[in-house]
Amino acid sequence: MIEKVKQIAYKASDAILEVYKKVDPQVKYKKDESPVTEADIFSHKIILDGLKQISDYPILSEEAEISYEERKNWNKFWLVDPLDGTKDFLVKNNQFTVNIALIENHKPILGLVLIPAENLCYTAEKDKGAYKNGEKIYNASIRTELIGSDSNFHSTEETKAFYAKYNVENIKRYGSALKFCKLAEGEIDLYARLNGTMEWDTAAGHIIMNEAGCKIIDVETKNEIVYNRACLVNNHFIASRNNLNFF
Repeated sequence: MIEKVKQIAYKASDAILEVYKKVDPQVKYKKDESPVTEADIFSHKIILDGLKQISDYPILSEEAEISYEERKNWNKFWLVDPLDGTKDFLVKNNQFTVNIALIENHKPILGLVLIPAENLCYTAEKDKGAYKNGEKIYNASIRTELIGSDSNFHSTEETKAFYAKYNVENIKRYGSALKFCKLAEGEIDLYARLNGTMEWDTAAGHIIMNEAGCKIIDVETKNEIVYNRACLVNNHFIASRNNLNFF
């Protein structure tokens, strides 16, 4: 299954990069004022068409939200962000991704995060490990001077205060789901996200982190975050190596 998902993601990546080459891609804004480009739409269509050819599981995508009444009884479904990090895409910093996850019983069991501009593909399947371009990865860090991460565009005072509380002074900034990938491969030790994200932002990175020895803890429930909730906005979370605890 993961190889078929890769093929779909790379096809979407090609379409995204064609738009990325343009000097001034077309941009529209959603009700929440977040940007959406023609690349988001092209990628969305390619991924949905592709996933429909390889399974009959329902699909929830950022570009095609579905009401809770329709999806509340879904046991297994695809969760997709066709272009995560549209702001990164627009400033051309290369830090945007394609995120595809397969959810079962509210938890991700397969995930792919593809970074089109860098030709990097992170994948994982439950109990089969995490991989970067086919090479197994694992966060084996034992650093005591922790390296944290923050968003390029969505940092908050609460996040800064969290890092200050735990004396985390080395903060690396990344866009999109790239932060989860950096955590999985051990380049960072934790990622505090104390403002809004959506389920499609985190699901693919979640399973990649889990399979690489990391976790993503909901600050309200103190458990791993879950998917297909009535509200698709995630609670705030702390993602970290498994051997770090903040609650």
